[in-house]
Amino acid sequence: MKGSIRIGTVRGVTVQAHWTVPLIMLVLAYSLARTLPDYAPGFAPVLYGAAGVVSALLLLISLVVHEVAHALVARRAGITVRDVTLWALGGLTRTDEPPTARTAFAIAVSGPLASLLLGGIGLGAAAGAQAVLGWRILVAVLGWLGGMNLLLGVFNLLPAAPLDGGRVLHTLVWWHTADRDRARQVTGRGGRVVGLVLVAVGWLAFLRGMPAGLWLMVIGMLMSAAAAAERQWVTRTCSPCTTAVSSPTWPGSVSPPSPPTAWRSHRPRWADAPSSATRHSFPPAPGSGRAAWSASEACHPPVGCPPAAPDWARPRCGYRSARTAAATPRG
Repeated sequence: MKGSIRIGTVRGVTVQAHWTVPLIMLVLAYSLARTLPDYAPGFAPVLYGAAGVVSALLLLISLVVHEVAHALVARRAGITVRDVTLWALGGLTRTDEPPTARTAFAIAVSGPLASLLLGGIGLGAAAGAQAVLGWRILVAVLGWLGGMNLLLGVFNLLPAAPLDGGRVLHTLVWWHTADRDRARQVTGRGGRVVGLVLVAVGWLAFLRGMPAGLWLMVIGMLMSAAAAAERQWVTRTCSPCTTAVSSPTWPGSVSPPSPPTAWRSHRPRWADAPSSATRHSFPPAPGSGRAAWSASEACHPPVGCPPAAPDWARPRCGYRSARTAAATPRG
């Protein structure tokens, strides 16, 4: 994602942060500093401010854990992990395309499971702090952190692209129909529906005097846009296959169109090998110095994105999971 800088590595996975991350951290810290006195009254304002900053940082770390869980499961399956990027509304994990539905399912569920686990730990720690220490502000921080992780895990299991639940639905449809593109169409439609529902619910909440409704509307609009981009991606990548037959430029062989630069730069190493399905080794793609794809790979490229789509709305640069951290405190 443009505007991101590398902030470190976790178990060999590169972690980047978009320039919007500090802004959302400030908003979270300020909001928490204002709401914590309602749950833990009687402390100095500076302590509430410090607690807000610490809580925001812990939530950011929780989001990193969520994303790295995806990355580690993918890497364990032998899939190349490119990077993890954090941004204002969550995170993105970029890997090569999972080869099977089972592998894709394992990658998709790992993030929400990590968040649910962190949520349980946070709520358990809050209960322990209440029983042993009785520090109300610590209890409030741990309880909020646990609740936000539970919300993050549950929200991301909604069956809609580009959320993890959409990826889970994608793998189930893929496994049942053996048609990856049909699965993408199904999850894309689900994402559009869920996104529009979130926009409507957010608008009603805002009309009832709940500022958090605006946040929900933004999430819904981004989900709807990303889902639409996913459906368009399927159409754009498969429509050329109806004409991908031999031409004067490629005598004696099937001639897939030269893939876009974005696809060439991100495709896995095995894309350069002769196609085992067609037994053809295609001539180098113009200007690439690499073997062209087989016809089947041209119709179902392992990695690719519509070049005109915004980075956050390009859901299939390999496996790209989009987490939405609906973490703004309510009220």
